[in-house]
Amino acid sequence: MLLIVGLGNPGAKYAGNRHNIGWMAVDRIAGDHGFSLWRARFQGLAAEGRLGGEKVTLLKPQTFMNLSGQSVGEAMRYLKLTPAEVTVLHDELDLAPGKVRVKTGGGHAGHNGLRSIHQHLGEGYRRVRLGIGHPGHKDQVSGYVLSDFAKADAGWLDDLLRGISDGAPALAAGDDGRFSTAVAARTAPARNSGSRPPVADADAGRPTPQPAPEARQEAPQESPQDMTGKLGALRAMFGGKR
Repeated sequence: MLLIVGLGNPGAKYAGNRHNIGWMAVDRIAGDHGFSLWRARFQGLAAEGRLGGEKVTLLKPQTFMNLSGQSVGEAMRYLKLTPAEVTVLHDELDLAPGKVRVKTGGGHAGHNGLRSIHQHLGEGYRRVRLGIGHPGHKDQVSGYVLSDFAKADAGWLDDLLRGISDGAPALAAGDDGRFSTAVAARTAPARNSGSRPPVADADAGRPTPQPAPEARQEAPQESPQDMTGKLGALRAMFGGKR
């Protein structure tokens, strides 16, 4: 049994926030891999299913970000898991948008959701850091993470969520390399083989030239003098007989 947690804030007004990318990721996993319907458990919403050969509970804490540890700690204790069997997906300011890194242990880097989880679990859990970029100044961070993704982000965000879902069985199996490869296949697909695209025919679209019409073969025109000469020759041949 594993516990995979997506961090975010409850409520429709937060649903599209950058801070809720962890929720978006577990929603995608649940939908793509046939998990049960979400139901209220552990001060959050939970869904059960399997990823590869692993039985997994997905969790979206409903305690608001700053108290995420209450929900995660309750679920871990009820399921009789250790921190090493808990994986948390969360937004990461220090990674470029669409970048993903997996790590176990370490500090919370000022992330309030992780700070709360540290208080209830310690630091020995696994986390999947989902890059959202940085606004450029620390005074802008709160407004930035609590704002919705821009329309221009829709393409890379969808690719990222698809990649996370594709790699979820590898993540559950503890194969971080294969998980990262699955994400990269969506977010940074291989370039084409290098073969050049077909060169457009310079004459394409032009009307096909038609062959020139054959010159008419006209019979040569004879002059009156020629005709008179021929008649004289005929008279001489037949001796003037009619």
